[in-house]
Amino acid sequence: MTPLEEHLRRLIAVEGPLTIGRFMAEVLGHPRWGYYATRDPLGRAGDFITAPEVSQMFGELLGLWSIERWQAMAAPDRLLWVELGPGRGSLTADALRAAGAVAAFGAAIEVHLVETSPTLRAIQERTLADHAPIWHQRLAELPAAPAIFIANEFFDALPVRQWQRTAEGWRERQVGPGDDGLRLVLAPPAPPPEMPAALATAPIDGVVEIAPARQAVMAELAGHIVEHGGAGLIVDYGHAVSAPGDTLQAVKDHRYAPILADPGEADLTAHVDFQALGAAAREAGAQAWPVIEQGAFLRRLGIEARAGMLKAGADAAQAADIDRALHRLTAADQMGSLFKVMAVTVPGDGPPAGFEDAA
Repeated sequence: MTPLEEHLRRLIAVEGPLTIGRFMAEVLGHPRWGYYATRDPLGRAGDFITAPEVSQMFGELLGLWSIERWQAMAAPDRLLWVELGPGRGSLTADALRAAGAVAAFGAAIEVHLVETSPTLRAIQERTLADHAPIWHQRLAELPAAPAIFIANEFFDALPVRQWQRTAEGWRERQVGPGDDGLRLVLAPPAPPPEMPAALATAPIDGVVEIAPARQAVMAELAGHIVEHGGAGLIVDYGHAVSAPGDTLQAVKDHRYAPILADPGEADLTAHVDFQALGAAAREAGAQAWPVIEQGAFLRRLGIEARAGMLKAGADAAQAADIDRALHRLTAADQMGSLFKVMAVTVPGDGPPAGFEDAA
């Protein structure tokens, strides 16, 4: 039994079964035993690989995207670069290296990182030493200034709550004690919070996921953009339209793992409902642009041309690596379709780069 499981059992003994959202928050964010507090989960030696670890091209293109947004804001002389959940800092490092080609943009940038893990903060400090990053526990700590927000595989790790439709009505799924470990249980019938119509029509035994924590972060991000100017780019795996389904998953050593086994030793995520995120942004007064697939977005930004430039100076083995990275980031059977991209801007702004055909 892990120390975190012992902690969870004590919580359950005092408070009763935990919601899925509370379970996720404890497993991922407990300051002593939580998954992100105790390790660097990225890379081949970790549990999963994100797009910035696949190739420098991903961060470079997001850096060029940010220049276009800065220019659309009339090039303010102070701009916050804010990455939420920046991992090792690879995305920010690649983005600012590419964007630094425009000297005025580089001079305007202040790097702000929203990160709660002390382990990852230490790695980010080394990666981004030349950029003097400033760390925050939450968005509310940011200065009042225009900002570019980047959230790559951030929202999927924020907690979701789950309800199951039964013959007796909606019942929330919770985590309780079992004879050997933890187990899923159902709360007594009770109506869930307001949900989109597409979720309310789930069949008997169907599961819906609602994520108040995600919508609250999006509302805060969008509110900053509306008040101070700027833009946000959200890249994550999920669905463009709200739909029922149990998407909660655990990953360890690059393989799926049982969700309740050895809490704190595996990553926990759930697919992002981009329709719900967009609604939260619009309710905060921002413009949420229609969601597009990651593969299409990166191609519109010129990833194939960038790959060609990198291959021009590469040997055969390096060129093959670049081709594999390009395929992984853009192909429909890899990250190209499952991962979606949403842009958030000030109302009235023109379409950001990559979203020119958005209605």
